[in-house]
Amino acid sequence: MSPVKERPRRVQLAVPGSNERMMAKAAASAADHVFLDLEDAVAPNAKDKARKMVVTALHDLDWAGKVRCVRVNDLASPYFLRDVIDLVSQAGNEIDTLMVPKIMKAADIRFVDRLLGMLEASAGLKRRIGIEILIEEVSGLLNVDDICASSDRLEAAVLGVGDYSASQRIDRRAINGHPDYAGDLWHYARFKLVVACRANGLQAIDGPFVDLKNHDGYRRQAREAALMGFDGKWALHPDQIGIALEEFSPAKEEVAFAREVTAAFHEQEHLGVGAFSHNGLMVDVGLVRLLHNTLLKAELFGL
Repeated sequence: MSPVKERPRRVQLAVPGSNERMMAKAAASAADHVFLDLEDAVAPNAKDKARKMVVTALHDLDWAGKVRCVRVNDLASPYFLRDVIDLVSQAGNEIDTLMVPKIMKAADIRFVDRLLGMLEASAGLKRRIGIEILIEEVSGLLNVDDICASSDRLEAAVLGVGDYSASQRIDRRAINGHPDYAGDLWHYARFKLVVACRANGLQAIDGPFVDLKNHDGYRRQAREAALMGFDGKWALHPDQIGIALEEFSPAKEEVAFAREVTAAFHEQEHLGVGAFSHNGLMVDVGLVRLLHNTLLKAELFGL
């Protein structure tokens, strides 16, 4: 069973696994990725019930066109093992990926990989369940290169700024920017995560924007992430879905331009020309390689 890497992840909609109504609305939404949350969104005394609700939702709701993901509890919690065992044994065929929070070192992923392999074999699954990870501890960011290279099950890494802020002891008022801090507080962490993902063939996802009524702020952060090379962003509210879909999808004009210039390059290449001017633009193999990313997105999103 070969790993699957590229999936539409322009927006990852977070949904409490303890809320049937919200899970139903998520299944009917325009989000191309939904993760049913068993971790932060569920109180400790509701974990067992929520786990059963998530299994039922995976079986009963129509998730067509969406990446089906469940965020389990972290490895150090008393809930992680039961999360994974129950999900794989009871709904393994309905799950595309598991999202594992608070990853700190490569050994964490190797353990999850081995556990999933044993559970998949026991359940007789014919497809592998992928892994998505949350980098939200300082040790996780420090080790992110080794983490992203640790398993071919890995598909995506997410920067979780909330817990990460606590881990680094960042001032709460600075999480979404602060006039007393010059520059972008998150530039280093975001850049480091994207590089680690790209070096290992993973998708990079920008984390949440918690000011739910500030749509302009969410759009600005999503646009920054897209410019930096991220593939998508979390949405904590349905109002953020459309914004993320727009910001992480190439514009029609960009897709048309990429196809036009790529076709012209191949024509010139056939004639033995390596670099040329096209409508005043210098075209060479480097530019075509860059435009190839736009064409890959267009194919992935059906544009």
